[in-house]
Amino acid sequence: MKASQFLISTLRQAPADAEVVSHQLMMRAGMIKRLAAGIYTYMPMGLRVIRKVEAIVREEMNRAGAIECTMPVIQPAELWSESGRFEKMGPELLRLKDRHERDYVVQPTSEEAVTDIARQEFKSYKQLPKNLYQIQTKFRDERRPRFGLMRGREFIMKDAYSFDRDEAGAKRSYQVMAAAYRAIFDRFGLSYRAVAADSGAIGGDLSEEFQVIAATGEDAIVYSTGSAYAANMEKAEAAAPAGPRPAAGEALAKTPTPGKSTCADVAELLGLPLARTVKSLVLATDELDAAGAVARTQIWLLLLRGDHDLNEVKAGKVPGLDVGFRFATVPEILEHFGTPPGYLGPIGLKKPLKIIVDREVAVMADWVCGANDKDFHFTGVNWGRDLPEPDVVADLRNVVAGDASPDGQGQLAIERGIEIGHVFYLGTKYSRAMNASFLDEDGKPKPFEMGCYGIGVTRLPAAAIEQNHDERGIIWPDAIAPFTVVICPVGMDRSEAVKSAAESLYAELLAAGVDVILDDRGERPGAMFADWELIGVPHRVTIGDKGLKDGQVEYQHRRDTAATRVPAGEIAAFVKGRLAG
Repeated sequence: MKASQFLISTLRQAPADAEVVSHQLMMRAGMIKRLAAGIYTYMPMGLRVIRKVEAIVREEMNRAGAIECTMPVIQPAELWSESGRFEKMGPELLRLKDRHERDYVVQPTSEEAVTDIARQEFKSYKQLPKNLYQIQTKFRDERRPRFGLMRGREFIMKDAYSFDRDEAGAKRSYQVMAAAYRAIFDRFGLSYRAVAADSGAIGGDLSEEFQVIAATGEDAIVYSTGSAYAANMEKAEAAAPAGPRPAAGEALAKTPTPGKSTCADVAELLGLPLARTVKSLVLATDELDAAGAVARTQIWLLLLRGDHDLNEVKAGKVPGLDVGFRFATVPEILEHFGTPPGYLGPIGLKKPLKIIVDREVAVMADWVCGANDKDFHFTGVNWGRDLPEPDVVADLRNVVAGDASPDGQGQLAIERGIEIGHVFYLGTKYSRAMNASFLDEDGKPKPFEMGCYGIGVTRLPAAAIEQNHDERGIIWPDAIAPFTVVICPVGMDRSEAVKSAAESLYAELLAAGVDVILDDRGERPGAMFADWELIGVPHRVTIGDKGLKDGQVEYQHRRDTAATRVPAGEIAAFVKGRLAG
């Protein structure tokens, strides 16, 4: 490709609404243009990156035995009603009607559509296993789309779905996909981690996220310094504290804490470590009647150490809270505690409720909590003496750096990441709901065991930029760069020697299958270099009249601080050597 034939539309400044580096640089490099909130046009430079991502994904999916198809973006609501998601999914599911007032959805994912294919096509166990995938446009009506392609409304995703005759087969299919994902992300040339993840409402223990490591990532990734253990923050287990609970050393005292309603303020007032305080979080679960009205409400008190944060996913797995919970209202809190939030605790309740205690709190002695009286806290609180031993102890908190690894090897560390892929085992959630079955060897119908596997195709370039950039612009890995090599001839319009050398090198690299672009626009060197540093092409060859007179040209990798002089006759071999390395 020659630059004069291509569309290069770089900007000096990013739009004011571009918040993160990837959004800023993709806009400045002319890779995307905003059409509406969370909806972008993929410009030629950006589309080349996306197509390279797709090609790698497609090659590895095909190698793993998956079969490509394409399912409609617009799908009938009847399928989604069968699974229950038409009613259950929130406003992120874009619903619409056609001219006949029939309901449709714009697909955010395609479990329903692919399950419909399976129940029509896969009649016998002899046809299994099968894995169908697509690389297709999706739409999720995000309330606040932001960060460019990181959290847009319209995006491209690779989604795959496996169908097996039993759980053992489904788990084998899962492992095949997990290995394929590692092969895919290895080829992208990015630093990433595969971490254990929570499966959410889908259930099951098999679920992994693939996270690109980036300081600006939205997700917290937890890993052990002494083993291969890794999980996202939702899934990471806080290991049970070692050793018995210390004996009580203080008397219970109701201590004035005027105006101090947070654990941090109370600890500072009393001159105690924050870890000596206990915070009270009040939740509620609602039992509905046949008409959908609230018939009964149960109030729950969760106790966590003052320096720890609640992990809502973990809380949602506690029996009783697993039906779905909400935070209690102020009137509900007043009814049960007799005081507004800020001074709550488990001693002296006005009405009974259910108490769940985090593992760390269960082994604390002489702790501090609210006294259920405004401007007062209890100090010297101890289990067994001042209140009954806890009935329910659970892992309720987010882990923190320095915690013991739950596998007993090393300590936990935390880094930021951007989720670009997710694999998980679905089981029979959709096949049972949609009556999708096959005839097994015994002649009886059985529901398919399914798995689901997604990769954010348009999110991945943004994640790559967040990991690979500097003050001058993007630094693409070779595998997904819009062009792998750029030839920058200085004064090509004035020097026949420069023009001839540039054209010759361009033709040789092109013939060797190198994805090369020749900048024949006649730009000044400074402007030309600035464009390609912003765009992030990893390999640059500069050809100038002065260098040619010495028989030299210059090579510079995008990460290099200075150019390397190479004999003009050896530059093609030199570049191909760098690409091979």
